[in-house]
Amino acid sequence: MKISIITVCYNSAKTIEKTFQSVASQTYQNIEYIVIDGKSTDDTLQIANKYQEVISNIVSEKDKGLYDAMNKGIALATGDIVGILNSDDVFNDETVLEDVAKFHNQNNVDASVGNIIQFNNEGKTVRKYSAKNWNPEKLKIGFMPAHPAIFFKRDLFTKFGSYHLDFIIGADYELITRFFLKHNISWKFSNITTTAMLVGGVSSSGFSSYKIVSREIAKALERNQIGFNKTKVKLRGFWKIVGFLNKA
Repeated sequence: MKISIITVCYNSAKTIEKTFQSVASQTYQNIEYIVIDGKSTDDTLQIANKYQEVISNIVSEKDKGLYDAMNKGIALATGDIVGILNSDDVFNDETVLEDVAKFHNQNNVDASVGNIIQFNNEGKTVRKYSAKNWNPEKLKIGFMPAHPAIFFKRDLFTKFGSYHLDFIIGADYELITRFFLKHNISWKFSNITTTAMLVGGVSSSGFSSYKIVSREIAKALERNQIGFNKTKVKLRGFWKIVGFLNKA
């Protein structure tokens, strides 16, 4: 089983070497590693040149943003399954892709859904985000699994399309909604902690971002003709707190 991993980057010199090292350290051998660079002006490409034995395909050109770059990577991918590794993230350990391949070989599903951990600039783990209790119905109230913890069969993108570029920060939500709810793909929780992610990012940067995400969740559900309650989507932060307190 070939696994295609896609990393999108732009001026990522401060973090991307750890990402490359993470891929290089994987025990699994049948990896296709695709790097899509947005024409970086820092040392990103120079660092990438050090990992030519790891990187299968690298493209450096202007793009229309994060999701356009992801689509370029998917179009180039030839693996059986596809995963995303962001340019400031790393695989949680050296056996992640070996574990993912084993899981997909043992379970005939369209997608596996796992866990991530988040760490701060000091390298301290601050949160584990598990999909253990997630199911697609929760998309209707604004909850999705961590994007980097999902591994999809590549042919899903051919059948159902890639990321829609008219979303600012919610194209991943729309795609997951389209795949899991509209097309009812088969999936299973893997319980594999796939990725260690740096805290922050475009979708977790304050109240203005929260409002944009709320609008785009509603847009994603409406586009795919999924019934939902707009108030519950807007209050998703409250429900997260309630869920956390119930676990305490």
